Amino acid sequence: MAKLWQKNYTLDDLMQHFTVRTDYILDQELVISDALASCAHARGLERIGILKKEELEKLEAGLKEIVSLRLDNNFEITEADEDCHTAIEGYLTKRFGDVGKKIHTGRSRNDQVQTALRVYMREVSIRLAKETITFASELIDFAKKYEGVPMPGRTHMQIAMPSSVGLWAASFAEELMDEAKLLLNVNELLDQSPLGSAASYGAPIPLDREFTASQMGFSKVQNNVLYSNNSRGKFEAILLDQCNYIALTISKLSQDLILFTLPEFGYFSLPVELTTGSSIMPQKKNPDGLELARSRSALIDSCAVRVKNSIRSLPSGYNRDFQDTKEPLLEGVKETWSLVSIMARMVSGLKVHEENLVKACVPELYATDKVFDKVMKGGTFRDSYKNVGLNLEEVERDDPYEALKKRTSTGTSGALGLENDRSECDKIAKICEEKLEHYSSAYYSLLGLEALQAVNW
Repeated sequence: MAKLWQKNYTLDDLMQHFTVRTDYILDQELVISDALASCAHARGLERIGILKKEELEKLEAGLKEIVSLRLDNNFEITEADEDCHTAIEGYLTKRFGDVGKKIHTGRSRNDQVQTALRVYMREVSIRLAKETITFASELIDFAKKYEGVPMPGRTHMQIAMPSSVGLWAASFAEELMDEAKLLLNVNELLDQSPLGSAASYGAPIPLDREFTASQMGFSKVQNNVLYSNNSRGKFEAILLDQCNYIALTISKLSQDLILFTLPEFGYFSLPVELTTGSSIMPQKKNPDGLELARSRSALIDSCAVRVKNSIRSLPSGYNRDFQDTKEPLLEGVKETWSLVSIMARMVSGLKVHEENLVKACVPELYATDKVFDKVMKGGTFRDSYKNVGLNLEEVERDDPYEALKKRTSTGTSGALGLENDRSECDKIAKICEEKLEHYSSAYYSLLGLEALQAVNW
């Protein structure tokens, strides 16, 4: 169909390519979100008398067809369309004539894009939180299984103090749990509808924004119509920043696993089906997944930076620069999903070599324990520290298992609190499930399709 902004001239071909770029390809990700939002908007138009009931029924049937086509990868968006929004309106107009031309009443392509992105990001934030908490749960299981297995603790990469495999694994689990909770906070920010803000200044018709928001399952309307526009890019950046924190955690975990699976360490072995080979050295089983996890964390970080730099110097109101925030958003969240998923599989297949871990607990690991032995017998810490430090050759190796039991303070090797971690994990998972069920219910009410997801990965 003609462009939504069509004038009495033909756009230069080079300008067409420059302004559209790959948007028409990327927008396949947003077809379902836009169809859901368009259905809610159509119901709002019928509510204020702009659409007749039979016209609304046609539009709803057409939008349902579009979703079905998208689910079968058969909904076409061309470069001439520019994006999914034009393609959807074009499909409805071709199918139902003038009825299709009415659906854009009261909205601009700006709040149409905004709403589709908001539906998409709202669901993404919960799906990522759920996947992250599933990974955290895998780490808790791993920590419980190897709770009492000794492991040298390290600072500055050097031998430091007695630790355990359970402590090591649970540290990452708790970090990911906090990051899942932060995603829930991001979801609360995203859970407000911009629909009806139009091109930043609303429309001179009595749109019921609260009604359309409730139809889509949003908890509220994003009140100020100019803020609705100005939040574009910023909300994407906030979501990507949280993705970046998850990626940073995984990058550190990956680096640990690369080191601890080296033959020189031999603490763990990676599942062989998650290693790759060399084209020249037949003996190699390389930790390529872990190495790529490090680099993908940098990629996710770059996505957040790209979005922020695109909006950094913009005045208020709509600016075309916003278009360039879509690609890094879609790339960043999908890479985060992939990263969390592969690392959960990596941990589930990790083999622990207890004999190597015990062997690595060399005498110097217990130097600090010797200091505290003297303190508990009445010595001052500073004098005890000096005495041990000047006589390190006298430090003997303790029983590594007993050394763990001495640590009884909350969160130490002898008191990990894994039951509390498990309870917190289950609580977050339940919140995620309830939110996804709420969205699914709203989607079903709009288009009558079972188990419909806005995010079609």
